[in-house]
Amino acid sequence: MPLLAQRKLIDKLTSANGDSTRSGSFLILPSVGYAQETGWEFGIVSLSSFYTDKTDTLTRPSTLGGLAAFTTKKQYNFVLKPDIWSPGNRYHYHVELRYKDFPFNFYGVGDQTREADKDVITQRLIRVAAEAEKLLKRGAYLGLNLSYENYRYTDQQSGGIFETSPSLRDRNGGEVVYIGLSQIVDSRDINTYTTRGTYLKFNYSFIPDLFGGENFTGSLFKFDLRTFKSYNPKTVLGFNLVYNTLQGSNTPFYLMPQLGNDQIMRGYYSGRYRNDNLLAAQTELRYRLIPRFGVAAFAGAGTVYGNRLLRLNNVKPSYGGGIRYFVDPKKGMTLRFDYAFGEKRPGEERQKGFYLSLNEAF
Repeated sequence: MPLLAQRKLIDKLTSANGDSTRSGSFLILPSVGYAQETGWEFGIVSLSSFYTDKTDTLTRPSTLGGLAAFTTKKQYNFVLKPDIWSPGNRYHYHVELRYKDFPFNFYGVGDQTREADKDVITQRLIRVAAEAEKLLKRGAYLGLNLSYENYRYTDQQSGGIFETSPSLRDRNGGEVVYIGLSQIVDSRDINTYTTRGTYLKFNYSFIPDLFGGENFTGSLFKFDLRTFKSYNPKTVLGFNLVYNTLQGSNTPFYLMPQLGNDQIMRGYYSGRYRNDNLLAAQTELRYRLIPRFGVAAFAGAGTVYGNRLLRLNNVKPSYGGGIRYFVDPKKGMTLRFDYAFGEKRPGEERQKGFYLSLNEAF
């Protein structure tokens, strides 16, 4: 019986057949880690998918992602992200609920920060964000977004750059509301593992003066371009261009665009470089070995900069590769293992990172 059960599990994990009934699926992964500033960390990551209309083969899969993590030093990180496509893709809803009380490394502001200046601080973040998009005509959506964010900070190491930097604003944190509009053009064949088509999104968010004092007032503009070309049934080439700019008065460090995460400019610690503007591009070649497994290679370049002309000699590299396991081949849901490299600054080791993520980077 144990051998039979093992054989069934192996067959399920390697089967080329997906779910032809368009029923829902669910994946949950445990995580364990250790760091000096957190102690032992325990958590779970989950992703469920479903269709709001099982009879319409054009309706895109909806997902519900979640993260729950806690440490032995009483730090917490909870995230819930529903992403819903209505029948016929007429409406698209995205929500993020996040509570985070967790330490992170602060290096200062700019694109020339140093590893030697690393300062460990604790961030308490509350974020409630929602966006709704309505189909205007085939492939074109109009979106409305509204979000609230509350930040609080505690310095764990007195005398560090977080405490002594004279240009750093709002060290204790603050709160902000975004009210925005989006214009989206979307011709992708699927929103998970895209093989052809283009996605283009413009978003402008106004940040009003609702809380007084030194809280930030201004605007945030985001541009996101993704385009894909399929060369054969197994090979896809994707390209992604991202531009963010934050403009206004009393700009706090925690609202500035940050270089590096598991989606773009992999290989950099998120927050190692931050400033008023972010510009980054990447390309990724994906090859599907068999229906359940694939590989990918990627390369990119990007930087952050202040309100001045972009200096090309400050653009930083990003490159690496990874393995893809298709949790659901029909829905294109993947479990992604990536290893990426960044720049090597004088006197420092080359920046790098390992990423275990659900779904594709873009």
